[in-house]
Amino acid sequence: MNSEQNEIYECEPGHDLNLQHEDKTIRFLHRIIRYAVKVLAILMVLVIVWGIGDVIYVLYQRLTHPPFFLLQISDILATFGAFLAVLIAVEIFINISMYLSTNVIPVRIVIATALMAIARKVIIFDFDTITPPFIYGTALVVLALGITHWLITKKS
Repeated sequence: MNSEQNEIYECEPGHDLNLQHEDKTIRFLHRIIRYAVKVLAILMVLVIVWGIGDVIYVLYQRLTHPPFFLLQISDILATFGAFLAVLIAVEIFINISMYLSTNVIPVRIVIATALMAIARKVIIFDFDTITPPFIYGTALVVLALGITHWLITKKS
């Protein structure tokens, strides 16, 4: 093999993917995975566009029904949740794009996306229906992700 085939794509220590394998079967399987990831990217774009349409539709419905042009707090929280869901989908698309362009799993961005997703959950909490153990569990997830993100960022 030449040096190009032995090249290891590296972004973060411990997350290297050597996609230039000497085994023909493994190389073939890597190509299949890359095509599958491209299909996921296309589907994610469709989800993003669908999500934007949903946000527009929900806002239109809430603003055009009595009382006109007034939003309740629950409407605003639902809208925030829809916006954040679209932003999370955008972050996932960025993760997929980075994977396709660098062959590396972008761990820092994955952790940041997870933080955004759990923040979305916290923002749309309905404290009348959730239980204290659920709140404590969510707090532990936020803390763990926050520490993980801090450690990854600090190391770089």
